[in-house]
Amino acid sequence: MTDLLPERIETDRLLLRRPERPDADAIFGAYCQDPEVCRYMVWTPHARLADTQQFVEGCIKAWTGADVWPYMLVRRTDDLVMGMIEARCAGHRLNIGYVLAKAHWGRGYVPEAVRAVTELALAQPGLFRVEATCDVDNLASARVLEKCGFAREGRLARYTVHPNLSPDPRDGWLYAKTR
Repeated sequence: MTDLLPERIETDRLLLRRPERPDADAIFGAYCQDPEVCRYMVWTPHARLADTQQFVEGCIKAWTGADVWPYMLVRRTDDLVMGMIEARCAGHRLNIGYVLAKAHWGRGYVPEAVRAVTELALAQPGLFRVEATCDVDNLASARVLEKCGFAREGRLARYTVHPNLSPDPRDGWLYAKTR
């Protein structure tokens, strides 16, 4: 499913595009050092720009495969990098995850990106499900998924390690939208 998702997705306010090396500076400055943004992530805040550069290199490399699509969330009006959304394909399912700089929280950018990726994915003949998980205490992420029409399917016990909260796996909610 190499060409499952396009390299660019445009919404009313956003451009979702492939990461580029210069994005590392924007990511480092905007959110990857922020403990509040990183709280429910599976990675710890970046201490050095080199950490972010290495991350971006991995994102660029991911596009050469056939099953992972990391996108930069860029505001169309001024090309401001605000966050990322990533889609990962596993057979008939697509799993998504996202992050947004705190300065842009509460403005509907993530739901806009989630809807765009979900609509494109569910239009593909081989995909029947888009899913996401979030920590049971991550109310903001749960609200994003519910706004986008995802159904909460259940609680996943001891599912994900969020190193900024605990070294032990924490419970998560499983959400999905299907066709």
